[in-house]
Amino acid sequence: MARGFGVAGALDRTIVRRVAEEAERLGYDAFWANDTPDGDGLAALAEAAAVTRGIRLGVGVIPLDRQPPGHIADRVRELNLPVKRLTLGVGSGGARQSLSLVRESIPELRSRTGAAVVVGALGPKMCAVAGSVADGGLLNWLTPDFAVLSTQLVRHAASEADRPSPLIAAYVRTALGAPASDRLRAEADRYASIPSYAAHFTRMAATAMETGVVAESPPEVQQGLAAFEAAVDQTVVRAVVGEERLDDYLALLEAAAPR
Repeated sequence: MARGFGVAGALDRTIVRRVAEEAERLGYDAFWANDTPDGDGLAALAEAAAVTRGIRLGVGVIPLDRQPPGHIADRVRELNLPVKRLTLGVGSGGARQSLSLVRESIPELRSRTGAAVVVGALGPKMCAVAGSVADGGLLNWLTPDFAVLSTQLVRHAASEADRPSPLIAAYVRTALGAPASDRLRAEADRYASIPSYAAHFTRMAATAMETGVVAESPPEVQQGLAAFEAAVDQTVVRAVVGEERLDDYLALLEAAAPR
């Protein structure tokens, strides 16, 4: 079992550097940055790479309908990212032929970068793609029980394709304190209004808030994360803080640190 820490790609670069540096010191296995329309996840990882030495660096997830494999590979080279400790998380974005786009893009992306490639997988079909062609899956907005099922789907697909056992990582949105919990609830409500995610929550028979860790103290953070660690290889603490301040991130980083 491993633990990662994740932030938004749009986060202030000074905070990214400090949080990545501290995450490595505290024993986290990976530092992740979300790629969003207003935040370049790869650029955030370049900042993290500059102040770390061995921690793995992951981006999740880059939409392939807007950034094809060639473009991603060019960015990896331009930013001089350390491919030996880089994990590229990719997804279909808004593509109609989502499964075929991801399936066809993975081999090219892997060969052009030399980095590990994981697939952002929400439903069972994409979990199967992750296992059959990629180095693993990056799960998101899942309950611990559903994380077990998704992990089984990815691993079964890998076995059927006679491929090595894949990495299964899961983003777990984690909020410490009331202001952070309020922000998590707002984000959960926004995702629940998106049809594909609404269907996903219906499939799990769970609300969006039930997929996260909402805590008032560090022991509660640890307890909430432990529920996921039996299901996946790497639990990524996707940070949700009350305010976008360094102190808020460091408090959560410390509270969720591997024990």
